[in-house]
Amino acid sequence: MDDPFTFGQIAAVNALSDVYAMGGRPVTAMNIVCFPVKTMELAVLKEILLGGLSKMREAGVVLVGGHSVMDEEIKYGLSVTGVIHPDKVLLNRGCKEGDRLILTKPLGTGIAGTAEKADLAHPDLIARARESMTTLNMTAAEIMIEEDCVHACTDVTGFGLIGHACEMIEGEEVGMTIYSSQVPFFPGTLELIETGLVPGGLERNKQYRLPLIDKESSCPESVFEIMFDPETAGGLLLSVPPERAEGLVGRLRRAGVTEAAVIGEVEGRKKGRIKVV
Repeated sequence: MDDPFTFGQIAAVNALSDVYAMGGRPVTAMNIVCFPVKTMELAVLKEILLGGLSKMREAGVVLVGGHSVMDEEIKYGLSVTGVIHPDKVLLNRGCKEGDRLILTKPLGTGIAGTAEKADLAHPDLIARARESMTTLNMTAAEIMIEEDCVHACTDVTGFGLIGHACEMIEGEEVGMTIYSSQVPFFPGTLELIETGLVPGGLERNKQYRLPLIDKESSCPESVFEIMFDPETAGGLLLSVPPERAEGLVGRLRRAGVTEAAVIGEVEGRKKGRIKVV
């Protein structure tokens, strides 16, 4: 990410997402910064911080301070504090048999970023990925809280869709089926996968989680690959009762979470495993 303001926005969205994924409301944040002051203009740091601040303001979060360290590589993030009623905390465990799985953002930010570094990404793909990464999960979280029907939730970030889905069922009495044809992803990402242009984290995610996965031949290999893409500032993955799923998706889409989709279901006979069809 060459634009420092956008870099700051994405980092803030990514950090705030952890509170949203637990059903909470972020309230305060502290900047955590590493910056090469001897080799880079402070104007770059200023833009990064302004980008992060813009997303904090959008989220209604107050910046209460921060820490900075001299380093050879730029690093920026937030330490976020939020609030939630103790009885309303959502965990990434608690899926129930029959639940439907809802994903609120498309996949492919890791692939898009890798292609951008190689100067091989279509401008439309980069624009779509940046728009997604700079969009807070605030609206999705607010609707999720109001509907009060979610059994489990996680945000999809560095471990990829399947990696985070595995965390929801690993060691549990339930498993999942993911419908590859229903999983949203950015146009152009499949073509990049087919050329071998993928981030290293994708292959590491895949090798780590393959022992828990049963892939059917109906799932195209390129679509299977994208489910391991290490996402940045990805969407929420929700486990909700089947009778509430379509209504929740409809409300999300009407509120601007336009690519929210039911992508699978929770099943009792696949304990601790995920089938991709």
